[in-house]
Amino acid sequence: MEQAQTELSWRERGRLWLRLGIRFLLIAAVVLGLRYLAPPLLSLFMPFVLALLLAWLLNPLVRTLQKALGLSRGILSLLLILLVFGGVGGVLAAFGYSVFAEIRSLVTNWQDIWAGVQAAIEATGGFLDSLLAHLPQEVEQTVNSALDSLTQWLQTALPNFFTNAAERAGNFAMSIPSFVVALVVFIMGTYFITADYPHLRFLVTDHLSPAFRRFLGHVKHAAVGAFGGYVRAQIILSLGVLLILLAGFVLTGQSYAVLLALLLAVLDFIPIIGAGTVMVPWAVIDLFLGQFGHAVELMVIWGIICVFRRVAEPKAVGSQTGLSPILSLVSIYVGMQVAGVLGMILGPVLCMVVINVCKTGLFDGLTDDLRLAVDDTARFLRNRPVPRRPER
Repeated sequence: MEQAQTELSWRERGRLWLRLGIRFLLIAAVVLGLRYLAPPLLSLFMPFVLALLLAWLLNPLVRTLQKALGLSRGILSLLLILLVFGGVGGVLAAFGYSVFAEIRSLVTNWQDIWAGVQAAIEATGGFLDSLLAHLPQEVEQTVNSALDSLTQWLQTALPNFFTNAAERAGNFAMSIPSFVVALVVFIMGTYFITADYPHLRFLVTDHLSPAFRRFLGHVKHAAVGAFGGYVRAQIILSLGVLLILLAGFVLTGQSYAVLLALLLAVLDFIPIIGAGTVMVPWAVIDLFLGQFGHAVELMVIWGIICVFRRVAEPKAVGSQTGLSPILSLVSIYVGMQVAGVLGMILGPVLCMVVINVCKTGLFDGLTDDLRLAVDDTARFLRNRPVPRRPER
């Protein structure tokens, strides 16, 4: 009797399922908008998005200097922007010159490099042939077939890569004017937004209700805490790995030290992959070729990177992630399936943002309605009369 009293009426049940339907339609619209509309819009307004982000980062410093020095906000914004872009531009210019010089040397000497790769493949093949001679013939045939396929792919891929380098360089040169225009717009947008940041912020928040402003504050605090903390920690770790790789390659006299350090640091930034996916096979090939000293050097550098990651990562990331290992794995895999390498990087970040936004109570109404719908459906099915069988 008590269960029958707690069961919803048909009017209440209809309103419940209508609310659920509207909420799911809104969630689907948001997801589809983020999937199909956000990327092109973000690409179109990227200079202004980056300008807004930089202005938001500079705003506390500008406000502090304005109170301390008494100068106008426009002058302080201009000085800080010139200082930031001058310092960053100088570092990037020096680093870019080193990378460009090594790429030019790599393209010029690609024939010698290809000859070295062929020699390494032949030496590795000879070692494997002597090793496979003691194994069953089926295993030997499988390994030889795989090596032949790898050799054919390298013979086609590497020459084409260096042959088409001039074409890619031409395409890059054609894209420089648009990049320069976007950079100028980014710098100007950063100045204008930084100089008028308090006024622009007031224009946006003045038309919002106090309750909605408080809600947006909670959402911003949760999203910035998760996103900023994770990305800041990963950037610090990647910069540390880059410095370790660069110092190790320079000290060991490794060719193309800056280029290799940059590429391996990018790989180390990508979840799951890491610099070891290249350095460990590289060291194994050196062992096959008899270059034991270089193999040991690579393993020492990789070992230092592993120790640095194990020691620094818990301190850098700390409790900012809040993701269990299974959630991290799921977010990385789903991000990879949706957006490739970029999705692998942003997947855990977006997962953390969603979790922190849920903690603000945004989806409390949805979860309450879902719980009520499940309970009501269970009561409705449990209280249905069972039809009697006809008497014979």
